[in-house]
Amino acid sequence: MHKISIFNYLSAFLFSLSLSEISISVAQSNLKLEELTKGYEFIGHSPENHRWSLDGSSVLFEWNPENKPGNETYFWREGMIKSERATTEMLLEKLIDIKNQKNRSTLFYLNEGALFSYDTKQKKHELRLKLHIPINQLIFVNNPNRVYITLENNLFLFDLKLGILKQITNFKTGIKPEATAKSDFLDNQQKELFLAIQEKDALKKWNEAQKELTKIQQQKAIYIGNASLEEVQISPDEQVVSFRLSEYPTGKPTKVEHFISDDGYTFQETARQKVSIKNWSKHKLGLYWLKSDSVTFVDFSELSFLNALPTYLKNTEIEYPKERAFFMHSPIFSFDGKRVIVDIRSLDNKDRWIAEIQLETGKLIELDHQHDEAWIGGPGIGEWDFYPETLGFLSDNKSIYFQSEKTGFSHLYLIDLESKKTIELTNGNWEVRDVHLANDGISFFISANKTHPGNRDFYRLSKTGQLIPIYTQEGAHEVILSADEKKMIVRYSTSMKPWDLFVASTSKPNSWKQITQSISSDFQAINLKKPSVISFDATDGTKIFGRIYEPEKQKKNGAAIIFVHGAGYLQNAHNFWSSYHREFLFHQLLLDSGYTVLDIDYRASDGYGRDFRTGIYRHMGGLDLSDQLDGKKELMLKYAIDSNRVGIYGGSYGGFITLMALFTEPEAFQCGAALRSVTDWAHYNHPYTSNILNYPEMDPDAYKRSSPIYFAENLNKKLLLLHGMIDDNVQFQDIIRITQRLIELKKENWDLAVYPVERHGFVKSYSWYDEYRRILELFNDTLLK
Repeated sequence: MHKISIFNYLSAFLFSLSLSEISISVAQSNLKLEELTKGYEFIGHSPENHRWSLDGSSVLFEWNPENKPGNETYFWREGMIKSERATTEMLLEKLIDIKNQKNRSTLFYLNEGALFSYDTKQKKHELRLKLHIPINQLIFVNNPNRVYITLENNLFLFDLKLGILKQITNFKTGIKPEATAKSDFLDNQQKELFLAIQEKDALKKWNEAQKELTKIQQQKAIYIGNASLEEVQISPDEQVVSFRLSEYPTGKPTKVEHFISDDGYTFQETARQKVSIKNWSKHKLGLYWLKSDSVTFVDFSELSFLNALPTYLKNTEIEYPKERAFFMHSPIFSFDGKRVIVDIRSLDNKDRWIAEIQLETGKLIELDHQHDEAWIGGPGIGEWDFYPETLGFLSDNKSIYFQSEKTGFSHLYLIDLESKKTIELTNGNWEVRDVHLANDGISFFISANKTHPGNRDFYRLSKTGQLIPIYTQEGAHEVILSADEKKMIVRYSTSMKPWDLFVASTSKPNSWKQITQSISSDFQAINLKKPSVISFDATDGTKIFGRIYEPEKQKKNGAAIIFVHGAGYLQNAHNFWSSYHREFLFHQLLLDSGYTVLDIDYRASDGYGRDFRTGIYRHMGGLDLSDQLDGKKELMLKYAIDSNRVGIYGGSYGGFITLMALFTEPEAFQCGAALRSVTDWAHYNHPYTSNILNYPEMDPDAYKRSSPIYFAENLNKKLLLLHGMIDDNVQFQDIIRITQRLIELKKENWDLAVYPVERHGFVKSYSWYDEYRRILELFNDTLLK
C-alpha cells in the first residue's frame, strides 16, 4: 500500500550513502548540502534598495552583512574606508520622497499618519499637522507654499505659511437624498383642512430660512453610492480633482489552514479568489472642477474596439458579456496641469488605450491603441505588476512617452499631443527594460538588453533616439543617478558574483569604486564552475537560450538534469546573479557527482520579446514543455547524455512543467521532482491565469489541456511532490487534489513531502535542506543505477 509522507528511501548500488558521506563525495568543491540550503546566510547578503541621501553626499542602502534576522540601513560617503550603519537622521530620510516637491530647502513627509517637515539646511524635523485620524496621502502642486493631504479619501489643502487646513472635496457614501419629499393625498388633505397644520408648516419654513442666512457655504457633496473611492489627486495647477469609483465583486475567497500555531489550535487565513470571469469589476473616472464646483465623468464609450469579441470565442456559442469591462489607471497631468492623459485596459487585458482627456468636456482623444490576441504585457507596459508602467509627459507639456510591443519587442515611443504624430525612439530585436526621464525633460536614461538577452545594459537616450552607451559589459547594472545626474550608484552582478554596490561619476562611468563586499569568506572558498549560456533551435525554429553546467570529463556520468525555473515569465539563462541561488549551488553539487545540468529559458520566459512571452497562450504545457524536450535532444546530440538517464525538476511553474512532462510525455524523463506546483489552473489566482488561459467559463478547453490533473493516469516514472502547507499562492489544496487523483488511479511510483510552516517561498533552511536532500536522493536512486 502506498505511503504519503516523509519517506526514506536510500539509493542502492554505490549511492546508498549517508548524508555525511554525500557531503564527502562532493569534497572537490568543498560544497555541502547543509551549506547551500542556507542561501544568503552562506553566500552573503547582497545590498538592496540603493539610493542617494537627500543632500547627495551619501549612498544609502539596506544590507545584512552580519546575518542578523533582517536588513538594516547602511551608508557610505566619499572618504570612508567601509560602509557603516545609518544614523537615526538617515533612517528618517527613507520617509521623504522629493519627487514633485518644489521647495528643496524644506521637505515634507508623512510618519505614522502625521505631517512633518524637514529643514535640509538645519537638518531639523518638525511636526506640522497631527489629527485624530491618520493622513493617508501627500500631494504636491506647483505652488511650493501649499500641500494637499487626504483624510478618509477626502482632499484637504494645508497652507504651509498660514498653517490653515481647508477641505477641498466632500465625497459621501450613499445616494443623494431627495430635495423635498413628495406629498401624497393624505398630506395634502391635512394641510387643506386644518389651520394648525398650516401654521406648523409655515413655522418650519421660516426657521429653515433663518438658518440659510447664517449658513456657511460648504463644498458640494459628491455622492458615490456604494462604490470604492480611489486615486484621489489634484492637478498641479490646482484646478481639477480626479478620482476613480470602483465596484468590486464579492467573490468567494480561498482559505489557508495553519496547523502549527502558538496555542496548539488550527486557524484559517483568508486568501485570494480563484480565476473567474465573475471577478470583473466596474470603474468610473470622475473630474471635480473646483472653480465651478461641478463634476463630470469621463466618457469611454468611443474607444476603438471597446466591445470587440475576443478571437478565441468567434465561431463558438459561448456568450461573452455584452459590455466588455475595462479599468483605468490614475490620470497623469502635465507639469503645468493643463493637459492630462490616462491609460485604459480591458479587463481581459487584450487591449490597452492611451488617451488624452479633454478637461473642458471630459471626452477622450484616443492617442494609441495596442491590441494583443493573447494579452498585453512586457517591460514598461505593465503585467502582473512585474514592471512599473512607463508613461509620462516631457517638459514641453505637450509630448508624452510610453512603451509598446507593436514591433514585437518593448520599445520607447513619443507622441506629440498637438500633431498626434508618433515617433519611435528605439527599435530592434531587444527590449527596453527601464526608463528614467532625465533632468532636461527631453532625454532619458534607459536599461536594455541590447548587447545580449542575458545582459542589462545602461544608456543615455536622446530625444532623437541616439543611444549613448554607459555600461554594456557582461552582467546586469541597476543604476541610480544623483539629483544633479553627476554621480551614479551601480548595483552590479555577474553569473558568478552576487550583487554589490559601486559608485562612479557620470563622466567617468568605468572608474567606479566598490563600496560593499557582500560575498562571505565561506562562499569565496568554494570552487565553482561557471555555467555557459548557450542557445539551440527548438522544433519550430525558435532560438532557445539556456545555461549548461557541464562536469569535468573524468567525472561525467552520462546522466543529466533539466531544471525548470518558476514564474513562467522570468529569465534565468542570463549573465547576472540568479535569484535561484540555492538551485545554482545545487547544480554545482550535481556537477561534482558527474551530472550535466541544463537550465532553459523556455517559451514565455522574460527577455525575448512578445512572441516568446505569449508562446503559451491557451496552452500551458505546450511549447514551454516542448522546449524542455528539445533541450533533452540537445543534451543527447552535443553532450553525450544517455536518453534513459535524464531527470527534470522545478518549483512553482517549474513544478507544473515537471508534472506535465511526466504526465503527457511519460517516457521522456526517468524521474521528476515537482515543488509547490500548480496542478489545476482553474484553482490558481485571477490576474495571472486569466491573461494566459482566458476564463474557465469561457475557455474550458484551454484549462483542460493545460492542467496536469487531467493527465495523471499516464504517470509511470518516479515522481516526488513537495509543497508548503500554508502556501497562499499555489495553495495546499492543489497538491491534495492531485494526491487524491493519484490514489484513485492506484499509482505507486510517487511520494509526497509536506512542510507545515512554509509558504510559497520557503524561508527555513531546514525545510530547504529536507527538500533538496529528497531531490538528490531521487536523482541518485533513479539515474545512477
